[in-house]
Amino acid sequence: MTTLLDLTGKTALVMGVANARSLGWAIAEQLLSAGATVAFSYQGERLRSELEKLTAQYPGTLLQQADATSEADLSALFERVKSELGGLDAVVHAIAYAPREAMEGRFIETTPQDWDTAMSVSAYSLVGICRHAEPLLREGASVISLTYHASQKVVPKYNVMGVAKAALEAATRYLAADLGAKGVRVNTISAGPMRTIAARSIPGFSSMYEKAAATSPLGRNASPQEVGKLGLFLLSDLSSGITGQTIYVDAGSSIMAMKLDD
Repeated sequence: MTTLLDLTGKTALVMGVANARSLGWAIAEQLLSAGATVAFSYQGERLRSELEKLTAQYPGTLLQQADATSEADLSALFERVKSELGGLDAVVHAIAYAPREAMEGRFIETTPQDWDTAMSVSAYSLVGICRHAEPLLREGASVISLTYHASQKVVPKYNVMGVAKAALEAATRYLAADLGAKGVRVNTISAGPMRTIAARSIPGFSSMYEKAAATSPLGRNASPQEVGKLGLFLLSDLSSGITGQTIYVDAGSSIMAMKLDD
């Protein structure tokens, strides 16, 4: 992989990589290729071996288990980041979860418990992470997260996760306002349908994926690599005047109301 950017000397924390198909990893690959030092946090020790494989060519990479909803885990993570990296130039939030049963029925049937889980993991975690990261963020640092167009339009079976993504986008704007005085930027990437582990929990995902490709202006879906390249741009000084934004990389599918057959 080649890159036009040189991020040698920059440090980043990527949170939420599950495997090689994760969008967080697509962004991390771009950062690593650009020369940045990248640390990773993961949820649950079962994921450590996968990250060890992915980072095998980068000896000494900081890997630490951290539940993004746990204040104790976040405190321990950022203390270690401070000790080993000194500070941060970039943070990637690639964390989202809602119970599958909350996405199988009607939205009106969402339980308080499923609502709280989806909101806490998928939206509030960005707030908590930024609060813990703030003392370590260098001037000009950048924070990004991942969202989806179901925050703006109803996507069947996305249910409470769509509402959580809307909250994530609103939180992005408020965090950008809070952190802007320090020169820190906060943005979110709205990726089109991607074949990730998270996508497997969405009923009817295959149909959604095919229809998005068929209706997009480019006649296809965006790729994880394209998400990674946008992430690299937003985490670099090339995007120094952009903050509080939701930026789409979806081959244009979100602009289309319909597409008529020829």
